[in-house]
Amino acid sequence: MLAELEVADTTEYGLPSGYTLHGATLDDLPEAVAMFNAVSRQINGRDEFTVENYRNEWDIPVLNLPEYVKVVRAPDGQLVACVEVWDLFDPHSRVNTWIKVHPDQQGRGIEAALLRFAEDKAHQSALPRAPQHARVSLIGWVNQRETLTNDAYTAAGFKLIRHSYHMRIELTEVPPTPVWPEGISLRPFVPGQDDEAVAIVDRDAFRDHWGFTERPLEADVQMLQHWMKSPTFDPALWLLAVDGDRIAGISLNQAEADEDPNMGWVGSLGVLREYRHKGLATALLHHSFGEFYRRGKTAVGLGVDAYNLTGALRLYERVGMHVHRKYNTYEKELRPGVELSTQELK
Repeated sequence: MLAELEVADTTEYGLPSGYTLHGATLDDLPEAVAMFNAVSRQINGRDEFTVENYRNEWDIPVLNLPEYVKVVRAPDGQLVACVEVWDLFDPHSRVNTWIKVHPDQQGRGIEAALLRFAEDKAHQSALPRAPQHARVSLIGWVNQRETLTNDAYTAAGFKLIRHSYHMRIELTEVPPTPVWPEGISLRPFVPGQDDEAVAIVDRDAFRDHWGFTERPLEADVQMLQHWMKSPTFDPALWLLAVDGDRIAGISLNQAEADEDPNMGWVGSLGVLREYRHKGLATALLHHSFGEFYRRGKTAVGLGVDAYNLTGALRLYERVGMHVHRKYNTYEKELRPGVELSTQELK
């Protein structure tokens, strides 16, 4: 541990005396997950992370883990906080960050220090690489119950710009049988065959969603293939709604939610624009619910923007889902310019 502390970053960003910032490694993962779960118990009453599931977050091939993910150690060597900065692909106009601080260490200025690091890293990483005309911003998502973290974002000059929800439905009875639009059939995803086609449909379906920023197709395919390494990946749960040879919609489901092994998770539900308003998304949801019910899951969850531009929130409410958790979206502008992400339907 002493050797580890001796190679701590020299710039501490205002951490309390004796606390040190270190580039994360996969060896830190068990301690980090234990800290994440301490926060989860504080705000949600249960553990929500496992080392097996979270390893995929830190093991992305293009992520320079020690540079973009930092952990904080207390004077006694305990890992007490973490900050992640996500700026992996072109056009580098929207950088994402995420911070966690152990409940016993909250309110000591660690949150502010982590946000200073995130902003500094975003300046170093994104500004030189983003198009010169582009607006560049730093985005953070925080559970509404994390009061001190929300306060830290506001104090650091971030603006609360949006809300998102985790929605849930209890599977107390057999879900409705899906009604497919005329000409649409369903088939499972075939790894190695459908990778690029599904990546294309996923990006095209989400062009109309707030915050979407197009990145190189090879990056989308690379990330899709990376998430296929997750322990919750099951190709039978990646559902493709097809019109002949064309994929019209997708429901890329996880065998279980990170927050609850008894809950299935709809990771990405998307329908191409020309196939919307025909009941396809409803059919995909009903089929997904039915498959999870057959597998013995007691609930299904998914995430959605509270002001979703395509009306997804209303769809989820119509099929019986309710808001389970609320999250705040914060933004800090790093450079003014042309906003490259989707802000409204065109």
